[in-house]
Amino acid sequence: MTGRMALGRITLAAAAMTGMLVVPASEAFAGKTYQASITRTTYGIPHITARDWRGVGYGVAYAYAEDNLCLLAEEIATVAGERSRHFGPENKATLGFQEVDNLSSDVFFRAVIDLPALQEATRSLTPRARELMEGYAAGYNRFLRDAGTAGISAECRGKAWVRPITTDDLLRLNEKQMLLASSLNLAPAIASAAPPGSPPPKVAIRLPEPGELGLGSNGWAFGGDATADGRGLVIGNPHFPWQGPSRFWQMHVKGPDGYEVMGVGLAGTPLPTLGFNKDAAWTHTVTAARHFTLFHLKLDPADPTRYLVDGISEAMTPRTVTVPMPEGTPPVTRTLWSTRFGPVFVVPARGITWNTQSAFALKDANRGNQRAVEAWLRIGEAKNVAEIKAAVSETLGIPWVNTIAADRYGDALHADVTAVPNVSAEKATACATPFTPLFAELAVLLDGSKSACDWDAANGTPEPGLMPASDQAATIVRDYLTNSNDSYWLSNPRMPHRRLSPMMGAYAARLTLRTRSNFIETEAMLAAGKVDHARAKALAFANKSLAADMAVDEVLALCAAASAPAADVARGCAALGRWDRRFDSDSRGAALFREFWAKVGTMAGLWAVPFDPADPVNTPHDLATDKQGDKLLAALGDAAAALDKAGIALDAPWGSVQHWRAGDERIPIHGGPGTAGVLNYQDARPAPGGGLVPVHGTSYIQIVGFDAAGPVADALLSYSQSTNPASPHYADQTRAYATKQWHRLPFRQRDITAQRIGKTRRIAE
Repeated sequence: MTGRMALGRITLAAAAMTGMLVVPASEAFAGKTYQASITRTTYGIPHITARDWRGVGYGVAYAYAEDNLCLLAEEIATVAGERSRHFGPENKATLGFQEVDNLSSDVFFRAVIDLPALQEATRSLTPRARELMEGYAAGYNRFLRDAGTAGISAECRGKAWVRPITTDDLLRLNEKQMLLASSLNLAPAIASAAPPGSPPPKVAIRLPEPGELGLGSNGWAFGGDATADGRGLVIGNPHFPWQGPSRFWQMHVKGPDGYEVMGVGLAGTPLPTLGFNKDAAWTHTVTAARHFTLFHLKLDPADPTRYLVDGISEAMTPRTVTVPMPEGTPPVTRTLWSTRFGPVFVVPARGITWNTQSAFALKDANRGNQRAVEAWLRIGEAKNVAEIKAAVSETLGIPWVNTIAADRYGDALHADVTAVPNVSAEKATACATPFTPLFAELAVLLDGSKSACDWDAANGTPEPGLMPASDQAATIVRDYLTNSNDSYWLSNPRMPHRRLSPMMGAYAARLTLRTRSNFIETEAMLAAGKVDHARAKALAFANKSLAADMAVDEVLALCAAASAPAADVARGCAALGRWDRRFDSDSRGAALFREFWAKVGTMAGLWAVPFDPADPVNTPHDLATDKQGDKLLAALGDAAAALDKAGIALDAPWGSVQHWRAGDERIPIHGGPGTAGVLNYQDARPAPGGGLVPVHGTSYIQIVGFDAAGPVADALLSYSQSTNPASPHYADQTRAYATKQWHRLPFRQRDITAQRIGKTRRIAE
């Protein structure tokens, strides 16, 4: 986001105007509905204190808007289905972890988000969850009033889409977050579905390819048997976008009834969703479990908007939405259709069409999920990992992430317990259709012509059709548990989990190189000594590449054996031989290997020793150089030529290639591709003017242990707190990340006082 006025000047001017800095707290807060105190410390981290939950939401929203108003205002316009009007129908919106055209985005949100149903569902929320939402809307609106036109960043100053919000906006925003890793990624396919004979969609529609969405993260929970002090320790390393509404933001919240949590949340989140309290710490990684199913519909021959269930014709439900366009352009009206299972969708390029015989519908376990706030509230209150396990199990409110936690008592938890459709392996097989194999990499496809093929209802779940926690995966140990986005079956290579429903992910299947690297590096660290903060930091930022360890020596042997290699191949061999096989900022040759591995990493027949489920950490291995040698050398030459074309020297320091741009400053960014087995994952794309810029990867990273008094936490937010370039906290942590300078987070009051920036601000109304 852009702007002309520094954050400190904005907030001080607003404070002077409202008297926030001079009115005593007792007087300022007397008789007020909303009240909160905000203290900023190093890197602009806000510490929000409130006496009730309305005040918590109020203070969090105000502080977030100070740092990221334009980002959140744009996100509010997105979920309201107003992007076409404000930004043009053909421009792009970020939905989930991909870009789609604004018109498809608007149609999706106006048709799929059922606001009346969400409003009705709030009746079942706990009072504190409702109060958090109410307070958040009030805090956001208070900042708008205090800042005035002059106090808003230049990028969105005076824009019609910057407006006061209501709790309805927050309901829409929460619904989007719940669908983030599931049906949201099919938004264009849903928005373009129309009965046979309708004009074909004007936008390209496709299914996301496996791994394309970039969903990632690493998380470790070490129990007392694995730590130097016998207490628990957590490393959290979520991989999330560097730009857009899925950026993390740090906060420390002290609320009623002893609630005190420090950590991060996403745009519009009224409390930390990943972090720690005085007794426990937790992180999240995107789970391999599936949170929706697809249904193949058999249509009524007399009417393609009717479908047959158990031989009985049932009408689809039409919903007509009108999307406003820019001034002078007529609005666009579109009718979408839904079934008992969910909305109809199409992907013509993959043969997924709506014809006179059949159609396809999507049912999402996270649609209408408003239990997440209560789940995270309970996690924040937990005194040990058993209470965290109970929170995720009883609410089934965590939408699409594993929960990895440890406590001061030395217990470690991995809970792959989320909102999952209750579909057994037997049902998935019995309800398969001839189309089911075509969807296997995306979702389970069931026969929608049989009511028995719908999700099973189980006793004790908060919503019918959800898989009970007892059928999901949750383990507590005193050793260690970890996850790098592979399925539940291996959280520790010595403790494979029992086989569960295929809805929970693949079993005894080949692991990614990043997961294998995780196990290898973690075991090597523990073999050298029990983990402490120093060892955890070294593990997180080692920037080693398992692919390099497995392949470079063999490629260099091919180089040595080549009698007359082409010039590009010879240059590539020489540069690869000098590389330290890491993705540190000063590593020379990393860019070449990144380009080379992108060409060969998924090559058929790459490995001589195939995957063996009995040895999943070490297989496959050994390059099949006897069969693939010529292709490998050719790919190395092609990689060298590609770098030449991009203007990148083969031995350029990695940090000169991969960097973050803050104005005219180029900040070197260490870390590399997860597909090459780099734990410190950074997905970078070509940048205007040359080089690579990170778009997705290591974001907030925390190392949390405990001493006798409470948590001891080191952390960094790789892309910093604010999206406003005029803010002093736009790139300060990015510079710290570049040099691996960790920040000891101030949780205790004396540490907050020592790191305080400016005066505490007190807001009330």
